[in-house]
Amino acid sequence: MGIGKMVRLERIMNRDTKRTVIVPMDHGVSSGPIEGIVDIRDAVNKVADGGANAVVMHKGMVRSGHRGGGRDIGLIVHMSASTDLSPTKNEKVLVCTVEEAIKLGADAVSIHVNLGAETEREMLRDFGAVSKACEEWQIPLLAMVYGRGPKIENQYDPKVVAHCARVGAELGADIVKVPYTGDPETFKLATDGSPIPVVIAGGPRMKSDREVLEMVHGAVQAGASGLSIGRNVFQAKEPSNMVKAMVKIVHEGASVEEALDVLSATRV
Repeated sequence: MGIGKMVRLERIMNRDTKRTVIVPMDHGVSSGPIEGIVDIRDAVNKVADGGANAVVMHKGMVRSGHRGGGRDIGLIVHMSASTDLSPTKNEKVLVCTVEEAIKLGADAVSIHVNLGAETEREMLRDFGAVSKACEEWQIPLLAMVYGRGPKIENQYDPKVVAHCARVGAELGADIVKVPYTGDPETFKLATDGSPIPVVIAGGPRMKSDREVLEMVHGAVQAGASGLSIGRNVFQAKEPSNMVKAMVKIVHEGASVEEALDVLSATRV
């Protein structure tokens, strides 16, 4: 890895733990102005105050989300898009370039690839091109890789998730984001098979804080390098405190109970 990528990775990962707490806020394209990110600047403020390492947003929201004050936080510009209104929402297309993201001040870029989708080949081709550009510009690449398509019966299947993680590494990503399989034993298939850092996605809003934190703890126990969780953070009752609890697990090795204590203490 070149020095440029190393320097920029330290802006989105903890340089001591080599782990990261990322909060994606790119949902406005896929789902519209959903709860928690209607005011993007306020949303970024909350997770930055909690100690998140980075946020993910689309290029048009960078100006709105940049605060000009408060605690620093890394910026990852997302380059892929599709909407829930489309009959082919699993077919992502590129809507930004690496050069645009750099001009916006990005510390890293991200793309989304759905393995098994009808246009998998186009998404993989784009992955390769973006990876090449990232190497030329020395900017880190976060690849969000999921198994979603006609042949995928269960996107959380450990073999599917491990395949997704490996594709991210094989095609030149610096960090790969995949779904959590449900337990540390099966998720270890993904971390063992990937020579690059693996982070977990959060998925739909969960029923309880404990459920979210158990997922984070299990992933870290399995060798994950952290998380990239959106709705279960910015739609939490107190997003800043949820981030603090996650940071406790990811960067300090805390138990689920210790992380829940963080939530309880901050609510007093």
